[in-house]
Amino acid sequence: MKATNEQTLKEAITELLEAYKLKDGINETRLINSWDNVVGELISRHTEKLFIRKKTLYIKLDSAALKNELMYARNKLIKSLNKAIDVEVIEDIVFI
Repeated sequence: MKATNEQTLKEAITELLEAYKLKDGINETRLINSWDNVVGELISRHTEKLFIRKKTLYIKLDSAALKNELMYARNKLIKSLNKAIDVEVIEDIVFI
């Protein structure tokens, strides 16, 4: 006799992640891990710290000039980072 509530492994894992509210944390980690690929080596070398709180990515850079330059590209950067993982994780960026 077959069980009536069969689901794929992917569906079961997704359900588990949602039940334990882990999906957002995993997506945030994926986004932070994609930073180097999205911004390139130069910006990556000047990045001291990245973290996400309440859909805002906080970025600490060691260069005021680079920080100023990235402020102008904030919207493009948000789109590129979210696109890199195919999930909208961040809505804003704050440079600290």
